[in-house]
Amino acid sequence: MSIIASDRRLAGPEPSDEFADVASRTSSSSRKAARWLGSHSVLVVSVAVFTLALLWASVPSAFTHYDPIAIDNAVKLRPPSAEHWFGTDLLGRDLYARIVYGARASLLGASIAVGVAVVIGSVLGAVAGWFGGLGDTVLMRLIDVLLSIPGFLLAIAIVVLYTAKTGHAGLVPAAVAVGLTTSATFARLIRSEVLRVRASNYVEAAITSGATTSAILRRHVIPNSVATTVSLIAVQLGIAIIWIASLSFLGLGAQPPEPEWGLLVSDGRKYIATRGWLTMFPALAIIAVVLATNNISRHLSKRSAR
Repeated sequence: MSIIASDRRLAGPEPSDEFADVASRTSSSSRKAARWLGSHSVLVVSVAVFTLALLWASVPSAFTHYDPIAIDNAVKLRPPSAEHWFGTDLLGRDLYARIVYGARASLLGASIAVGVAVVIGSVLGAVAGWFGGLGDTVLMRLIDVLLSIPGFLLAIAIVVLYTAKTGHAGLVPAAVAVGLTTSATFARLIRSEVLRVRASNYVEAAITSGATTSAILRRHVIPNSVATTVSLIAVQLGIAIIWIASLSFLGLGAQPPEPEWGLLVSDGRKYIATRGWLTMFPALAIIAVVLATNNISRHLSKRSAR
């Protein structure tokens, strides 16, 4: 009997025990996943909404077969239906198709604006924080002046001056103007991060080893400083979407017949009392994407603070 018991111990647990362990681990993983989804439901929805907007901007033809620019007077100002989910506009164009294709202009403009803000703000903040002295004082006072002016009004002024000089407005000039006005926020944040990184051991070691200032800034200071701006980039992306849509609404951004969310809201305001879907659906698209970026930014900020 002792020999049989010894053989069983050497053979390991019964197969049923192994299956029970696997089932227990699987059940535990499922419960953990369910708890995580329950506690991060807002984040999951936000990521899904923003991913959908990115897919609209990347492959709009996969979501609608209608041409967003083609005119069809036979179906103009139709209410939402199975054929036209969001209805049609004054020229018979499918509103859902125009919103889907409009995601490309809105997200592209916002991406350009944030890119301009990050580049200019990083350069100004890095120079001010690294060299200090009179240059730091002058740059920071200029940034204080920019921050004291309402950013959207400054963006309007820049676009108006550009339009008066060139004779035409467009999405790219509006995006650049938004980027210029929001670069001060990035500059101040990057400066504080550069001051922190400059006092680190690896930067001191690079200075001692004889590395040039440009190499230290390029390899050590700026990369480690920009990493902390990820949450700010997300929230500024939402702000840029609102500002670019507002400029297009005022006629200073995207121009007809290009579909852009702010321009769609402007096109539908004439019929807001009788055909509210023309304004409601593009406005809901703006609200949903901006709320999604804000929630993602809040989550990233919490993670970086840990």
